[in-house]
Amino acid sequence: MQERPATPPASQLLVLGVAQALMFFIGALLGRWIGLALGLDAFGPNGYDARALGGILLIGAGGGGGVQLARAWYRRRYGKLEH
Repeated sequence: MQERPATPPASQLLVLGVAQALMFFIGALLGRWIGLALGLDAFGPNGYDARALGGILLIGAGGGGGVQLARAWYRRRYGKLEH
């Protein structure tokens, strides 16, 4: 019979969740600001033109990158999260 890996304590999982949410928000904001600096306004008045889609892409990449940074920080601090 295969033994299940130990589940991390709830406090560690809470730290991971908060870190991911915070870094997602910060990363998305950075993506928005970079997009605006490059003239790529995701919420521009012209609808979904190429410049708006570029801005949306930067916001998504920033948010996703922030989540990945939070996960990397968690792994360095607490070790790999087992499922």
